[in-house]
Amino acid sequence: MAATVWKGFISFGLVSIPIRLYSGARGKTVSFHLLHQKDNSRIHEVMYCTKEEKPVARKDLVKGFEYKKGRYVVITAEEIKAVTPPTSKVMEILQFVKGDDIDPIYFESSYYVAPEENGKKPYALFLEALRESKFDGLAKVTMHGREHVVILRPSDRGIMLHTMYYADEIRDVSEFPTTREAGQREGAEARQNTH
Repeated sequence: MAATVWKGFISFGLVSIPIRLYSGARGKTVSFHLLHQKDNSRIHEVMYCTKEEKPVARKDLVKGFEYKKGRYVVITAEEIKAVTPPTSKVMEILQFVKGDDIDPIYFESSYYVAPEENGKKPYALFLEALRESKFDGLAKVTMHGREHVVILRPSDRGIMLHTMYYADEIRDVSEFPTTREAGQREGAEARQNTH
């Protein structure tokens, strides 16, 4: 049985639907370990201080944020905990938007939304309303120590939830040559090579 990654309620207006989220996909990779060639024993990572030029024990490590090249401010575990939002139990729908108006580049992770036993009827009605209206629910939820903007949309599998990247997490297309520019440049190079 798949593990629940979040449990709570979809909420909008006076409607509250008890649900669970399950991971919609997971990547598969082959993992390798580094071994000593001589005897095939595992190699372990060593934390090393570049200033003192010696290994450092994990208990002596702290976290720091680099605010300027080579300059850090130390952040304690208590400070991190104080600003980490607690996981919420309510996923509040903020508005409904046309699904076609959402650029897929904003989709981060996908989850299956499954109703709890006592939420099957409102879940089914909500799913049907999403299908017929062709609108998706834009919601906000806190899980895994982070506040997420999410999209709830209908699919053949039921309701799917997609966590979304924030606008400042999307790379600006001006950082890359566009397909058209790249095609023009390659075409010009090909013409030069034929002369």
